[in-house]
Amino acid sequence: MEKLQGTSMNIVQDNVEKLKQIFPEIFTENKIDFEVLKQLLGEKIEEDKERYSFTWKGKTQARKIAQETSTGTLRPSKEESKEWESTENLYIEGDNLEVLKLLQKSYYGKIKMIYIDPPYNTGKDFIYKDNFKDSLDNYLTITGQKSKNSTGGGVQINY
Repeated sequence: MEKLQGTSMNIVQDNVEKLKQIFPEIFTENKIDFEVLKQLLGEKIEEDKERYSFTWKGKTQARKIAQETSTGTLRPSKEESKEWESTENLYIEGDNLEVLKLLQKSYYGKIKMIYIDPPYNTGKDFIYKDNFKDSLDNYLTITGQKSKNSTGGGVQINY
């Protein structure tokens, strides 16, 4: 039986080891020389500060948290799991990031699929506004395509 260490994978160290395998020449005194890495990557370096990207406030902090090593023990919930004795399905409840980090190391290559229930989907106490229905009339007013004083009977287009 394999003994589990009880920690998540050290993502930073794993990435460094992968870089050492691919680009051993970028390491000087066990640190990365980014100038050498840039030279090796040639034209594949993005220097322009204005570009399309998927970002949000707190993304940098989220990356840091994701790279931290987690310690913990995952315990499946037999009561919540469906047909515990006859299937290989487990129900695990916890913080999504922490659970995924712990699964990554111990269960690597052993999991077929993971379903994640969004953290805001907790019943009736929704904390996120997720209904953005609006009338066409209000949309046209907000976007300046219709005057607030318009009484209907056609649309006033503002240029």
